[in-house]
Amino acid sequence: MEMFNKYCFIGCNSTYENSSVVLFGAPYDGTSSFRPGSRFASSRIRIDSYGLETYSPYLDKDLENFTVHDAGDLEFTFGNRDTVLNQIKHFTESIYSQGKLPLMIGGEHLVTLPAVEAALQYHEDLVILHFDAHTDLRTEYLGEKKSHATVIRNIWELVGDNRIYQFCIRSGLKEEFEWADNGHTTLNKFNFNNLEDIIKKVENKPVYLTIDLDVLDPSIFPGTGTPEPGGISFSDMMNIIGLIAPLNIIGADVVELAPDYDATGVSTAVASKIIREILLTISK
Repeated sequence: MEMFNKYCFIGCNSTYENSSVVLFGAPYDGTSSFRPGSRFASSRIRIDSYGLETYSPYLDKDLENFTVHDAGDLEFTFGNRDTVLNQIKHFTESIYSQGKLPLMIGGEHLVTLPAVEAALQYHEDLVILHFDAHTDLRTEYLGEKKSHATVIRNIWELVGDNRIYQFCIRSGLKEEFEWADNGHTTLNKFNFNNLEDIIKKVENKPVYLTIDLDVLDPSIFPGTGTPEPGGISFSDMMNIIGLIAPLNIIGADVVELAPDYDATGVSTAVASKIIREILLTISK
């Protein structure tokens, strides 16, 4: 599969063959409904990563001590959504088939769907940890069943009830909240207060982690397609990553940075640091 990689995320220069974790970009924003531009996230994040150190004082781990390969960005035909989704699924499958773990940089949130489809082929009892400002539980959006606004509902159709745990949600249709409250997902409004209880429930399960960066408050993260006031702080996010670090995270994604909406570059710097922490979390 064609890949593009002009820059490598800092500390991710192991060969593919020797790697245990594979980082790759999915620069797709074809269903973005408000402010497009997340397709540029992965390339900007790689450049900005060189403002970081490979060592994390939060986790007391260093990327230099792990084998992570940056495979670059998938090359997409932007006009064909389903072809893009299939490319993501097939590439993620190839990572799992060789005993490695994927970390995908979006792109919009719809890119999570094919990554989860691939993970389910290797982990039938998979559970999802979802951090976001939005429910993403619509059955359709503007007539489309597959959209950034429907992605978690599509994943529910794959895994069923009691397998999806949503945190910090503060925006969505009333019907979405009601549907979740009927027992289909565990949806935590505004916060992650019960995360430790959820961790106890899923500690023996394979976990897929998806982080929509608009979970962060736009006062510290304005560079996203759908900024939603009332979000969590960067310190909150570091606490979350520390809490989930002991889990069996078998795959992850970080989505919805749209770097051009933050001319200061702060949003890209925040995204880069979160990705470093997740790389260190899934690298064992």
